[in-house]
Amino acid sequence: MSAAEEGAASSGRAELPAARRVVVKVGSSSLTAPDGHLDRERIRELTDVLAERRAAGTEVLLVSSGAVAAGMTPMGLASRPRDLATQQAAASVGQGLLVAHYTAAFNAHGLTTGQVLLTVEDMMRRVQHRNAQRTLRRLLDIGAVPIVNENDTVATHEIRFGDNDRLAALLAHLMRADALLLLSDVDALYDGNPARPGARRVVESVAARDLDGISLGSTNRRGVGTGGMVTKVESARIATEAGVPTVLTSADNARAALAGEPVGTLFTALSTRRPSTRQLWLAHATAGRGSIVLDPGAVRAVRSDNASLLPAGVVNVVGEFSAGDPVDLRDEAGHSIARGLVNYDSAEIPDLMGRSTRWLARELGPAYEREIVHRDDLVLLESGADTNGPSPRPAADQGGRGDRAVH
Repeated sequence: MSAAEEGAASSGRAELPAARRVVVKVGSSSLTAPDGHLDRERIRELTDVLAERRAAGTEVLLVSSGAVAAGMTPMGLASRPRDLATQQAAASVGQGLLVAHYTAAFNAHGLTTGQVLLTVEDMMRRVQHRNAQRTLRRLLDIGAVPIVNENDTVATHEIRFGDNDRLAALLAHLMRADALLLLSDVDALYDGNPARPGARRVVESVAARDLDGISLGSTNRRGVGTGGMVTKVESARIATEAGVPTVLTSADNARAALAGEPVGTLFTALSTRRPSTRQLWLAHATAGRGSIVLDPGAVRAVRSDNASLLPAGVVNVVGEFSAGDPVDLRDEAGHSIARGLVNYDSAEIPDLMGRSTRWLARELGPAYEREIVHRDDLVLLESGADTNGPSPRPAADQGGRGDRAVH
């Protein structure tokens, strides 16, 4: 690590005890006993730590998994269910129990809690995402501790927001948090399977290049949660991209991590420039509802010239979507180059393809003199990215209103 990076890492640690607002995410495996049942003592221990920070003046938002695990015992389930319907039923039974335990534990410290359940849709739709932001801000204003979880009972994509890791990272950006703490059942990121001899702890990580050659597992050690190190590292990447330093460690190290002690793995935000909420939201909280295929000229214009997508550059439409939906923009080889909010329904676009906006306005009316996707509603993706993977990123510089944060 260079001297500049060491300085940045030290600064990142120092930001935790001084944080005005912090998002803490805890996974199911950190809240349950070895048999998979919810462990009240673990909840109390974590609550004690967070209440200390709240008493010191830090606003705390807790993103907590554990609803499905909490519902397993009352439903007589010996292990986490695999089918979606039973997972949702367990989440429905367990969410109330989980929040009741948190409410009692925080009440012992004189603190009020507020339950906030979110879905991917809530982060995808601007109106819902801004409403969530206002609610969370009001809860903090009145001194409450928001308890945030994915709304598993209505989630439609296999109840996976990355085991709440990605949700926590997006929440940290949405609420302009000063730090993100990801709590797992592993004390840090390792350069291999931590259960095997010779695995070394990654103490600091300041950029994606620092993870080259590191093997990341896909599941946790106890099989209670749904996320693994892959989702946690991706979440840290999202948060640090948004200027939020992130520490990954075990729940047992929560107090030490918040105090700035050298525990776990620190992902340092080297840049203080935060992307707009719109950019991060499009890049990381959306999934394309369909795709639009571009000709080579349009690909160059979007990728290199910071241009909007016009009807003249479209050669095909795949899938069904409505105006305002996020869609993926692909080249003719099938590579995703960008994601944006489309201005037309999928059924309208075939009649517009290859036409100039001037021609469309003359023949169809002034309402058609607009872009398929405006550049302010568009983010670039990594070259050749697969939209099912964790590759989307905001474009570094996008003109117009896209450079301003949207609150």
